[in-house]
Amino acid sequence: MPEVPSPRGPVPCRVVVCRDCCCGSPKVTGVDHAEQTARLALDAPVRISDCLDVCDQANVIVVQPSAEGRAAGGRAVWFGLVNDSLATEDVAAWVRAGGPGVAALPEILGLYAFTPPRRVR
Repeated sequence: MPEVPSPRGPVPCRVVVCRDCCCGSPKVTGVDHAEQTARLALDAPVRISDCLDVCDQANVIVVQPSAEGRAAGGRAVWFGLVNDSLATEDVAAWVRAGGPGVAALPEILGLYAFTPPRRVR
């Protein structure tokens, strides 16, 4: 899984974007997948993943907590149907604020959050 470079300095958390059979493909229309990945990489390291096996939620983005966030009890948060630039910006803003365990999940992102099936976690 290649990692997209991010800015220098403390990184509040990491982001994983699914880019395989459904996510990141022409099957999800109206999304500039490269732009979405580049936008997220402005605020945190972005890892490109093969299929995360939740195709019904394409495009999937997972925000993993920083060490500080994990120490505070934060766990990875999965977002599905992140198919427009406003939703991507909402994810990026939460990452800038600290992400899981550090910043409260904004209400708008609660609409995108989902619990992946046990076999995927």
